[in-house]
Order: sequence, then C-alpha cells, then structure tokens
Amino acid sequence: MQLSVLDQSPIPKGSNASIALHNSLNLAKAAEKLGYTRFWLAEHHNTNGLASSSPEVIIAHIASNTSRIRVGSGGVLLPQYSPYKVAENFKTLEALFPGRVDLGIGRSPGGSPETRLALTDGIRKSLNEFPRQLSNLQGFLHDSLPNGHPFESVKATPLTETVPQLWNLGISHRGARVAGEHGVGFTYGHFINPVNGKRAIEEYKNGFQPSPSLEKPIWNVCIFVVCADTEAEAESLALSQDIWLLNVEKGLDTRIPSLSEARSAFLSAEDQEKIGQNRKRMIIGTPQKVKRGLLQLNEDYKTDEFIIVTNVFDMAARVRSYELLAKEFGII
Repeated sequence: MQLSVLDQSPIPKGSNASIALHNSLNLAKAAEKLGYTRFWLAEHHNTNGLASSSPEVIIAHIASNTSRIRVGSGGVLLPQYSPYKVAENFKTLEALFPGRVDLGIGRSPGGSPETRLALTDGIRKSLNEFPRQLSNLQGFLHDSLPNGHPFESVKATPLTETVPQLWNLGISHRGARVAGEHGVGFTYGHFINPVNGKRAIEEYKNGFQPSPSLEKPIWNVCIFVVCADTEAEAESLALSQDIWLLNVEKGLDTRIPSLSEARSAFLSAEDQEKIGQNRKRMIIGTPQKVKRGLLQLNEDYKTDEFIIVTNVFDMAARVRSYELLAKEFGII
C-alpha cells in the first residue's frame, strides 16, 4: 500500500498564513523521510482558515526543498482558468523538477458565486465546459491537439521531455467517467463524499480509454485520518477537526479551533448528528485501528494508494499522525 498526503495548509486559531505555509513545507519534508509517495497542495479561495490559494507557487517552494517525493496539486480548479496557462504553469514546474510533478485538477467552482466571478475576472463560465477543458489541457501537455483544432498551432512552453502526471479529482461517478474517457488518473474524494466511491471507481475502470497520458487506469482515494498512540488521544485530537468541519459547513470561521475551544463548543442535537455523519469521511484511532479501517475500506476501492488529510490543531500531532501511519504500513 502506498500512502500520500493532501495538505490544505490549514491555519489554526492564533496562527497565520505564513506559519501555515511553513508548516506545509515541514510536513512535506517529514512525509518524504517517512516514505510517502506524493504531497499534494489543495486550492481554496476567500477563506481565512486555509492558506493554499495558489498551489503552483507552493509546489515550487516544496519541490525546491525536497528531493524525491512527488509534489502536485489536489487540485487546480480548471473551470476558472485557461487550460493553456495551466499547462504552461505545470510544464514549467516539470522543467524545474523532472519526473516529480503531478497535475491534479477538479471541477469545483472554487467558492461562492462572487468568488468564482472574481477568479474568472467577471466572465461567466459554465462548469459543463470541464470535459472540453480537460481535453484541451491534455492536448497542450502532450502536444496532441487534433488537426483542425483552433489552437493546433499553439505550443505550451517550455518544451519538456516529460510531462506532469495528470489526475482528475472527483466525488461522483460522473467525474470518474470523465477521467476514464480522457484516460487520466482518478482520485476519489472520500473525505468529501464517502457514499459513492465504489460506483465511481467502477465507472472509471470500466470506461477507461488509453490516452497520451496513460495506457492503463490508475486511481487513489483521499480520506481524513487522525492517528495517535492511544484511542483516547486520537479522539481528543480529532475533536478540533470535527468542530472545524462543522464550522466550515455552516459558513463560519474556517480556522482550526484549539482543543480547549473545541471541548467547550456548544453542540445542538443537529450538530452532533452532523459530526456523526462527518465521521464517515474519516478514520480515527490507533495505528492498528486506522490500518484495519483503510484495508476494510479498500475492499470496495481496490486501490494501492490512499491520500491522507489530517487537519488537527497541533502541528506536532499532525506530523506524529503521519509518522505512526507510515510505521504501521511499513513504508519508511
């Protein structure tokens, strides 16, 4: 089993974006030493609790300070951007760090309608254009746009001997189908939608078409994990993640609360029910329990790679969670 990291550069209360981005670098260095396969940076906008608004910039910084681990986006919000510019950004990264760059893309609008309009400079773009944009992006990366395409003569530079590995991130069977039809890797976001994964993976595998990007299907699954030496410690740490998710979904403060604040939070019956539902998006416990949970989940997903998200208040506890998991799976 391969393990990887998705980092959203979370900002705990009392901290700031500069510290959060420095934490991302330290986590990437630790992940490389621990044997993790990839380190992906998320893209989020108009939020005070996540510092990862520009994954391309953070990728360059992290790849410059590591040597082996693959570094990429999880993912660039393609509907808001020009596929040509995205291709050039990531071909530049590939030229700087050959064979280490992943280009994960997503169909998400990126936030509120106002936020999305700000990203597109006021141009109203349809999310239904995503398959076409993905096709163009792949064409620019591999210089494989078909004859007669309006941009056939346009080359994405710099010209590189290798290209970034292309992944489509999705939370539904529709997103999986698009990934399969275009012949790119597929990441299922169990940490967002834990109920549709088996069908999505089947749709991806059954509909996969070889492409310039891939000859055979590859897929992985992203999930929240909180791992600690004892069950009680893991549950205590996870409480800050529980309250953080609850606040995010309510449109409240998106910074991660401290454990003391999380413990003192008033929770209505509806809140408690929502936390219980959110727990389906994560695995919490000792290394042995987390490993059992991932292997049990893999009876449906049949993947050889899980991407781990751990958003707890204490940075040392975050690193420790990844360390315990790496040791339990023997990837170090």
